[in-house]
Amino acid sequence: MKQSHLFSKTKKEISKDIEINSHKLLIKADLISQVAAGVYGFLPLGWRAYKKIENIIREEMEKLDAEEIFMPSLVPQNLWLETNRWTTIDPPLFQVKDRHDKIFGLCSTHEEVVTDLVRKRVDSYKNLPFSVFQIQNKFRNEMRSTGGLLRTREFMMKDLYSFHANQEDILKFYQKVKKSYFNIFKKCGLKPFCVEAESGTIGGKISNEFMVESEVGEDRILVCEKCGFGANIEKAGKIKTCPECKNILQIKRAIEVGHIFILGTKYSEVMKANFKDKNGQLKPIIMGCYGIGLPRLLSTVIEKNHDEKGIIWPKNLAPFQVHLLALENTSRVKKSADKIYKDLQKAKIEVLYDDRQDKTIGEKLVEADLFGLPYRIVVSERTLCKKCVEIKKRNEKKSKLICPSKINSLRF
Repeated sequence: MKQSHLFSKTKKEISKDIEINSHKLLIKADLISQVAAGVYGFLPLGWRAYKKIENIIREEMEKLDAEEIFMPSLVPQNLWLETNRWTTIDPPLFQVKDRHDKIFGLCSTHEEVVTDLVRKRVDSYKNLPFSVFQIQNKFRNEMRSTGGLLRTREFMMKDLYSFHANQEDILKFYQKVKKSYFNIFKKCGLKPFCVEAESGTIGGKISNEFMVESEVGEDRILVCEKCGFGANIEKAGKIKTCPECKNILQIKRAIEVGHIFILGTKYSEVMKANFKDKNGQLKPIIMGCYGIGLPRLLSTVIEKNHDEKGIIWPKNLAPFQVHLLALENTSRVKKSADKIYKDLQKAKIEVLYDDRQDKTIGEKLVEADLFGLPYRIVVSERTLCKKCVEIKKRNEKKSKLICPSKINSLRF
């Protein structure tokens, strides 16, 4: 893509109220646009990075043999009343009334909706187990929306739901999901702790959060650096030593990037989502749910991957792999940069080509660091005099000169 066509306007100055680095960089690089407190839209570069996360998650969900569905956000009051969550869910629901005076809630989570789907389609143990997932927008009526994408009122979430005939089966699947989540976060360049957690108004007796250590994290976790045990401080209470190996627990600040639950029969019992077992006996379906907030995950990646100049994208999430800069507006530079651009496109390498003629050399280099694409290729009169171009990795300080004909042989 040519940068002269990019729908983006970077900012030199941003509000002093913005304190968190990821929030600063998302706004400064024009990856997102704020519509209201806790409500953001994605702009082209931000959306490309978001879609990379979505694709990573979708690939892992399909490895679990989960089927993708899509459920509505606008859900009638009666479903929420069945589980008594209309007024008890925390944060409270956004509640709306249509022109016929019928009342709806904007979904912050989809347990009621998916249980309703399943009770209409499953009646035998032969239909179990199975799982479904969606990537869809959620609405959270947060009292305080701060930190950019870390705490918002509308956001995209991957929610996976699984359905089982017995406890043994759901425990096996739960462990598979844990492994899948670690794969997702690794591909995003993160190393989270998996800690025991409270289930809150979602419910269930077993719950785990995936926490990324960060100075800006709103959560506190206790971690054993000897055996790996971890717990949210709400779950652990006042314990100071590891219940597994008696080692002293370390307190860390962290950002939650995922939360998984064994729901048991909390929803299936009250909503009568039952199945007949091998003996013809009617039993409630055992359920699990597993969530990842995608915008928060994106923001966490930036929080852990940046420097004073800008973002340093992990390869798997970068909006483009290469940032090609035509540093001066001379015909020789333009001709050489145009050819490199076409060659990279032919090689199916994602490239952002800064072909702008109204920007100074300094402005182009500053924006390149701000955008933080994995590789920067600079075409200039100085390098062309040596029959070379300059290539530099964003996460390295030193650059090197290479012959333009060798660019496509590099492993971007």
